[in-house]
Amino acid sequence: MPVVFRHQGYRFHFFSNEGNPREPVHIHVTRDGADARFRLHPMSTWRTMRASTRAHWPC
Repeated sequence: MPVVFRHQGYRFHFFSNEGNPREPVHIHVTRDGADARFRLHPMSTWRTMRASTRAHWPC
């Protein structure tokens, strides 16, 4: 998976061939075992999976 950007422990990445049928264009943001997906068109939060701790993921 190509990493687009890293910032303060957050990793922004995407998968080039994800889903069948294809999922809407989105980017993953990962930190400490938690993953969030953001759709790019229109920009919105799509899915969020949190780790057991919320210390690093503000609500």
